[in-house]
Amino acid sequence: MTYPKELWEDTVLEHAEYPFQLFQNRCASAKTGDCILYLHWHEHFEFLVMQTGSAVIHVDSRPYVVQPGDIILIPAGSLHVGYSLGDGDVNYDCIVLNASLFNDWLSDPVHAQYVAPYLEGRFQFPVKPADQDETCIPYYSLLDEIIQEFSAKAPAYQLVVKSKLHLFFTLMSRSFMPQQFAEQGERAYFPNRERFKQLIRQIESRYADKVTVEQAAKEVSLNPYYFCKLFKRLTGRTFVEYVNILRMKEAKRLLKESNDSITEIAARVGCENPNYFTRIYKKYMGMTPSQTRKRDMIE
Repeated sequence: MTYPKELWEDTVLEHAEYPFQLFQNRCASAKTGDCILYLHWHEHFEFLVMQTGSAVIHVDSRPYVVQPGDIILIPAGSLHVGYSLGDGDVNYDCIVLNASLFNDWLSDPVHAQYVAPYLEGRFQFPVKPADQDETCIPYYSLLDEIIQEFSAKAPAYQLVVKSKLHLFFTLMSRSFMPQQFAEQGERAYFPNRERFKQLIRQIESRYADKVTVEQAAKEVSLNPYYFCKLFKRLTGRTFVEYVNILRMKEAKRLLKESNDSITEIAARVGCENPNYFTRIYKKYMGMTPSQTRKRDMIE
């Protein structure tokens, strides 16, 4: 199902390397019927943790009543909106993440069987999991721990959050994945997976090479349209985004570890136009190349 572009939210995730973000929503003195979550959709997963008050959250037109302690799992691409069910404060936290967070697990066969089907949209967790299986409720504490990590921002909190999110997906998969899928494996559901993994390894080792979508599609024997669709399902990113992020990660490393000029670094990662390189770098890294280098010198 597709929704109008006007309702699409370009949710900004702070770091390209760790595409997740915590949004803490505080609606003080809400009245019954007040909109506490405006109508929108985005390309990320969203885990809503209810803290205070009560509300009804509509996900793809289906209503779900939430009370403190309840969890709502909103699939990527789903239209959602929320309204207060009483007078008083309504507080909830949203953990938003992009499927590309787990791209370094793509070659892991257990991840491919149990977690990837949810990241790729082939299966979906129940929007309100506890209504279908109460045995998943103990897993909710992982989301509370993730919120605490976001708030404290202790050293390496990004790795802790990533690990706990992957654990949450894995445990939820254990509860909800249909048994017949576990038995027959994942290959029938994603054509050319091995070729895609080989292509991704090639891109990662030769990120500076110019490779068009048409050339990449030919590598996996697909037409460009279907290739783009499957590539995004597998990685959570478009082909161009994936290549750009690889290049900017390498550029960030070079800015910190080499004395090369920004123009030289741009060329080394496949960007011949320094101005274009600066725009793309800022888009994915949140600062300009010069700011990255200055920050590293200060630190």
